[in-house]
Parts: sequence; C-alpha cells; structure tokens
Amino acid sequence: MSSLPALAPIHLTLASEADTRALAARLAAILGGGDTILLQGPIGAGKTAFARALIGALRARAGLPPEDVPSPTFTLVQVYDAGPVEIWHADLYRLCHPDELVELGLDEAFASALCLVEWPDRLGDLAPGGALTLTLAPGPADESRKAVLSFSDPAWARRLARALDAAQADA
Repeated sequence: MSSLPALAPIHLTLASEADTRALAARLAAILGGGDTILLQGPIGAGKTAFARALIGALRARAGLPPEDVPSPTFTLVQVYDAGPVEIWHADLYRLCHPDELVELGLDEAFASALCLVEWPDRLGDLAPGGALTLTLAPGPADESRKAVLSFSDPAWARRLARALDAAQADA
C-alpha cells in the first residue's frame, strides 16, 4: 500500500446510466496496462454497469466488436482483449481471504493488465497503492448515482483533469 496521503477526491453526479457510460468512455482515454480501478459501493450501485461500459469503450477504441460482459460474481474473474491492453474484471464478493487472489493470478495482473476490481475491501494489503478508487452510491433520483474518484498518486489528478476537462469541453 502507498504511504502517500490521499489527495482531494472528485465528486460527480451521474444523472443516468448514459452519464455512467460517458464517464467510462472518458476514463477509457487515459487508462492502460498496469492501471487498477477499485470499484466500491453497495449492491446495485452500478459497479458492474460502469465496468461493462469501460470494457466496451476500450474494445471500441481498439476497433474490436462489442462483447458480452457478464458480472464475474460466480467466475470471480473475466479477462477481455482490448487490443493493446488486457482487461481483468474481478468481483471479489465471494472471496473469503486475500490469499485466494494468488490462485486467481490477480496479484500478477496488477503489473501489466488494466484491472477493474469490485469489492476491493477483500484485497486487504494486496490492493495496489497507486490504484484509482471509484465509489458509487445511489443518487437522489431513480437512475442517478453519486460518484467519487479518489486516489493517493498525484499522477491521477493530472490524468483525471485531462479526461474530465475534455468532458466539460464537449458539454
């Protein structure tokens, strides 16, 4: 784990699933191998919907056709090709102990793949220190979500500024 202090989180309101997909598309532009996004939030908060949108955006960016992206709740890990980057989508809800990550190979994937990890609290001390955390929670309206992007690595601040500034320029 990183000993860097947490930097100021970025708070967003996603009014609809379309806004969630748009955020995923913006982040797809700045992500690559070795990046990890820790997806936090209660059941039904939109973690898997975000992961689906991000995987779809990365595959489209690589010129690949859409692919079914099921929740990895029962398989624990699904791996996707996105051209120059391999994506590991993990749902650790059913994990009992962080040592089980070694059996999955997730600890090694952190070094080279883009890893999307739902229920990252199950990682324990194995969570990558430079990860980006996306916390999702239900918003005030039926389809809305509150999103918080938090990180301790200052590089995320610069990368996220590029992605989010581009979104505001398009608005």
